Amino acid sequence: MEEIEFYLAEAKESMDKSIVHVGVEFNKIRAGKANPSMLDSILVEYYGSMTPLSQVAAVNTPDPRTIAIKPFEKKLVNEIEKAIRMANLGFNPSNDGDLIRIPVPPLTEERRRDLVKQAKNESENGKIGIRNIRKETNDALRKLLKDGAAEDAIKEAEAKVQKLTDSYIAEIEKLLSKKEAEIMTV
Repeated sequence: MEEIEFYLAEAKESMDKSIVHVGVEFNKIRAGKANPSMLDSILVEYYGSMTPLSQVAAVNTPDPRTIAIKPFEKKLVNEIEKAIRMANLGFNPSNDGDLIRIPVPPLTEERRRDLVKQAKNESENGKIGIRNIRKETNDALRKLLKDGAAEDAIKEAEAKVQKLTDSYIAEIEKLLSKKEAEIMTV
């Protein structure tokens, strides 16, 4: 039953993408340490089009409490600073004409709790995505059953899909507990 294997492989691939997505979303949640990925969502106006910050400047962390941004073109300094302020990430950038520095303030206990809530939200969205993939795959398998596939093969495939779902949800739980520990560490 090549079709069954195809659906199982497709489900696994989609679930892999969900895990990657959750990881990307977790990277956007700051955990007290400066990290260049905190600025991944920032777009800068560059020759009339909105361009990701990483394509118009070098972003690095010279120390755990500072993000440094060196624009590839000096005239972009003010545009980048404006984009960071407009992104409303709670940062207060300063520039010296060549380089933009962003001090990353230590997190308060309340802010840490908010970030944990945000991480839990992202993990829940990931789990919902994985459950939706399970549902779509099972629907496709049931359709094969109606088209004349062997009932045993379909039941076995559904069991495999459930096992996949359980393992990917456990993976998200692992990512969440790691992120939670990272956020709550002072």
